[in-house]
Amino acid sequence: MVFPFNTLEDFKLDLTQEHELFRKALREFVKTHLEPVALEIDEKDEIPREVLSKMAEQGLFGIGIPEQYGGQGGDHIMSVILSEEICRVAPGVSVVFGTNELFSIPLLLVGTEDQKKRYLPEIASGKAFGAFAVTEPCCGSDVAGIQTRAERKGDKWVINGRKAFISNADLADYFVVLARTAPPPDKRLRFLGLTLFIVEKGTPGFRLDQRYEKMGLRGSHIYELTFDNVVVSDDNRVGDEGSGFLITMETFDRTRIGIAAQAVGMAQAVFERAFNYVHERQAFGYPLAFFQSIQFDLVEMLSKLMAARFLTYFAAKLADEGRKEYTFMASIAKFYATEVAEDIITRAINLHGGVGVIRETGIERFLRDIKITQIYEGANNIQRLVAYRQLIRILREKGLIPEDVARVVT
Repeated sequence: MVFPFNTLEDFKLDLTQEHELFRKALREFVKTHLEPVALEIDEKDEIPREVLSKMAEQGLFGIGIPEQYGGQGGDHIMSVILSEEICRVAPGVSVVFGTNELFSIPLLLVGTEDQKKRYLPEIASGKAFGAFAVTEPCCGSDVAGIQTRAERKGDKWVINGRKAFISNADLADYFVVLARTAPPPDKRLRFLGLTLFIVEKGTPGFRLDQRYEKMGLRGSHIYELTFDNVVVSDDNRVGDEGSGFLITMETFDRTRIGIAAQAVGMAQAVFERAFNYVHERQAFGYPLAFFQSIQFDLVEMLSKLMAARFLTYFAAKLADEGRKEYTFMASIAKFYATEVAEDIITRAINLHGGVGVIRETGIERFLRDIKITQIYEGANNIQRLVAYRQLIRILREKGLIPEDVARVVT
């Protein structure tokens, strides 16, 4: 009944008054400062700097960063609330928080004290922004196949290569970059020999090249990056040499919970709009909600939305508790929430009819936005694979599946 968990108590969500006060305050902030410019952000593909400044004033960029490094503290659930509330109005803006997390989490996990003190207060205050450079033109889901290389020269490293589809590269001041520092011992162990480095914008040889035009999450831009004999100190190495792949995977395990929260926020926004619309719009002398097929649609949409929200908050709760199960729950939440959100958004557009496909209505943009969430930070079929493999590992550790069987199926 509770498989793969141990007890019914594992399924309990512990949401506090602090969480609710944060949500209410954030909802008011979004209504006042984001809602009026949401369509403008989508149309112009730019987030006004004054919006980012107001977020910084509210300490929003410090959520998840410990107070000792200038942040607001807070748990994974607070980060989920942040992503969900922002995405109800302006999903592209939430990517700024996501890329900051991608930069900050490796430092929080394995960074030196000097790295934490040097970079995290800048990120938390909104004075600087971070990004994560992993994906390459050759390699998306196949992280172990990256071709960017870093060669050691004394106490320095020389980085050469290209990265692609790097979110907020134009906004970011600091980048965590994954590069190969040693050849893998064999094809099965290709994940060995990868290392993370911090590269600051303005470092000689590092440049932003092509900017890609994408269909959604507008306001957040993606770029191709070039590293041409970029020299960084060994002090810029994040974690042990050769540990970059494992740190990257643990980072994604945590941040993809935020992607699920993005999807929940978008689905919530369009559901509310559709619900209000069908009770106001008249057809054949009745409100649209009078018709049974409309009622069925609304209930099915709400059911999927509530299930997606539970999975997302449940994954965040497990991460906050330091439970190993959070790794497969994060992947399940990510692929489930983003896929049901697409269905909810499509149904909401259909319920609006012609009004739903008009740009000025502000609904169709969510369909463009949600598609990207199914692809970045691990495409959804990869998430299914990751979830299965993580589940098998945990069951093997619990002694619930034989070692030889686990070895064969993974």
